Amino acid sequence: MLDTATYTPRLRALYRDTIRDAMREEFGYKNVMELPKLEKIVLNMGIGEAVKDSKKIKSAEADLAAIAGQKPIITKARNSIAGFRLREGMPVGVKVTLRGDRMYEFLDRLVTVALPRVRDFRGLKATSFDGRGNYALGIKEHIVFPEINYDQVDEIWGMDVIICTTANTDAEAKALLKHFNMPING
Repeated sequence: MLDTATYTPRLRALYRDTIRDAMREEFGYKNVMELPKLEKIVLNMGIGEAVKDSKKIKSAEADLAAIAGQKPIITKARNSIAGFRLREGMPVGVKVTLRGDRMYEFLDRLVTVALPRVRDFRGLKATSFDGRGNYALGIKEHIVFPEINYDQVDEIWGMDVIICTTANTDAEAKALLKHFNMPING
């Protein structure tokens, strides 16, 4: 059992010990508060098949809870779309927001375990920054995470991972994520 009073995630300690100094040197920050840091990570699974079968939402919720380590919320449709047989308020996905130690633990598992298990992985696109220092990536199969038992999965879903930072520019955010060993091309 881990002693949570003294335990610090590996990437949080890496940020505190080496990344802050490297970023200060690279970008010439004068104030410690200017240094970019990770703010939150949002995981999202859109479950379109939930319109026909409501059990799929429960399965996706359980899988995302296993991946994230906390209970996700169920997202509901805002508008009715007759062509998709979708009514307002119907469940269409699940999402979870990670902050603090859980965020650093998830990022560690994403970089060291999940991304290397993706088929034909050649790195992440450098064009996926939004202009304000946030990075979004999509994973086609949620089974790349070690928490998911492949034999018990009834369906494979994709998921979105959005990494929000306090960086002001994409260059600062890219440098920050590169220091966390994110395999970003370019």
